[in-house]
Amino acid sequence: MQNGVTFIDPSGTYVELDVEIGRDTVVWPGSYLQGATVVGEDCVIGPAAQLMNAHVADGAEVVRSVVTDSRVGSGSSVGPFAYVRPGSDIGERVKIGDFVEVKNSNIGNDTKVSHLAYIGDSDVGTGVNVACGVVTANYDGFRKHRTIIGHDSFVGCNVNLVAPVEIGDGSYIATGSTITEPVPAGSFAIARERQTTKVGYAAVLRTRLEDGKK
Repeated sequence: MQNGVTFIDPSGTYVELDVEIGRDTVVWPGSYLQGATVVGEDCVIGPAAQLMNAHVADGAEVVRSVVTDSRVGSGSSVGPFAYVRPGSDIGERVKIGDFVEVKNSNIGNDTKVSHLAYIGDSDVGTGVNVACGVVTANYDGFRKHRTIIGHDSFVGCNVNLVAPVEIGDGSYIATGSTITEPVPAGSFAIARERQTTKVGYAAVLRTRLEDGKK
């Protein structure tokens, strides 16, 4: 505190002996900074953040989230309610949003993983948009496999990327797709059944359901 770090509530914050925190960083209550954690200058930590052997660069934010044995680059934001697991390297100006889990992955600069996604054993390029509900299916029951997502790609909502698989630079993956084969750079990939609509058929279904109750 004497060197320019602000603790909103010192009695409500836990900082272990070897932790380093830079000037003008604000630490909110309920936060735990443990092990060999290093926090840069002008950061926001908490409330309710847990950092274990984490390296958080200047100007980054970690809010109501857990970062373990990983790095968060300058100007990036993690949380709320995110989980950055060991072996992860979050680049600069990256957004890791609510209910996102990152494990043993590299996330390139200016990439957004805004909410409700799992990025495991993956290398994600710069300027990538990973939409809601995206899952990298990295485990086949025996071994872990890696997913590669190229620069400036767009991965739509509720997409499954079944590793090992590579998405080329500048590609688009359609919402609801399950991708099992490589996607060349600049391509559009869609892997889902076509919608079938039976007009007026809802009444038939209701009748069947009602008859089943009798």
